[in-house]
Amino acid sequence: MPGTRDSWNQFKLLEPLGRGGMGEVFLAEDSSLNRKVALKFLPEPLQEDGTARERFLREARSAAALDHPYICKIYEIGEVDGKAFIAMEYIQGVTVQEKLRKGPLRLTELLQVSIEIVEAVEAAHKKQIVHRDLKTANIMLTNDGHVKVMDFGLAKQVAMEEGL
Repeated sequence: MPGTRDSWNQFKLLEPLGRGGMGEVFLAEDSSLNRKVALKFLPEPLQEDGTARERFLREARSAAALDHPYICKIYEIGEVDGKAFIAMEYIQGVTVQEKLRKGPLRLTELLQVSIEIVEAVEAAHKKQIVHRDLKTANIMLTNDGHVKVMDFGLAKQVAMEEGL
């Protein structure tokens, strides 16, 4: 798929970025807005699984409902040749998991990262969205050192009680 441009869409796939149980992510060029984006596709075996497909779309809707500087932005959802995709903000940086493999964070960095994660989670909770899969692999550190919470695939919309 990388290097191809489908006539039905403005995205040109450039290179794979990662793969997980619920998605394959590619760096892509959005020719309509002249910017790089990350495109997440359901893995081939899950494309025909209605439950997996609905969970995938729920991820996009949950994250798209959030507008916060420490949460990865969702630009659009779509389908191409029967393959569902999510177009999202391309974040240059590393996951917290990758960063920690190189050693522990300095105390000041740990505090900044922790505060930004809490702010992102608080913003989601205010919209009654619970992430449910917050882990170091789902948190990016941008090249300028800020947090981006990603992967709302297990997120759940909840009705919160007053005062919580």
